[in-house]
Amino acid sequence: MGVGPHPPPWPDDPRLDPELLAAGDRRNVQDRYRYWRVEAIVADLDTHRFDYHVAIENLKHDLNIGSIVRTANAFLAAEVHVVGRRRWNRRGAMVTDRYQHIRHHPDPEALQEFAASEGLPILGLDNVPGAQPLESVSLPRRCLLLFGQEGPGLSSESLRVCDGVLSIAQFGSTRSINVGAAAAIAMHTWIRQHAT
Repeated sequence: MGVGPHPPPWPDDPRLDPELLAAGDRRNVQDRYRYWRVEAIVADLDTHRFDYHVAIENLKHDLNIGSIVRTANAFLAAEVHVVGRRRWNRRGAMVTDRYQHIRHHPDPEALQEFAASEGLPILGLDNVPGAQPLESVSLPRRCLLLFGQEGPGLSSESLRVCDGVLSIAQFGSTRSINVGAAAAIAMHTWIRQHAT
């Protein structure tokens, strides 16, 4: 994967990293970002990030947070918000956390305060009684999608700050799907409805 050292003469472009030009670029980045500095990639992504945000509760050091960060990067979410514990396992992010804006909130109330300041309705994803089917909802262009901890789902504190709760249709014997998979489905639903 990737490309080898860039043949001389090197392009005169401040976005390019001399070390990558010399040694090659083996990172998992799109070809248009080959040899670019991390800061240059983030700056370019910032010019066309989408209007939705993603938040995940981190009550027990959930391993799925990294996977959600990676998916948020793939679907160009504006920001990922970690609610609860500040530290999270970055392994599943596969280094995409370098390219994704990540913000911490100590509790759901702090997340709600942020969302209100930005005019973002909070839409929780959980298969609780009264949840609307994601498949039949038009998601707002500007919104914050909130996911709970793997296993218990959204905490009661998080459910209280939601402006609405959505569920993902399931047809087998299991009660719930993995939160990383649920986040990917929800983000892709937003992409299908709003990305051009």
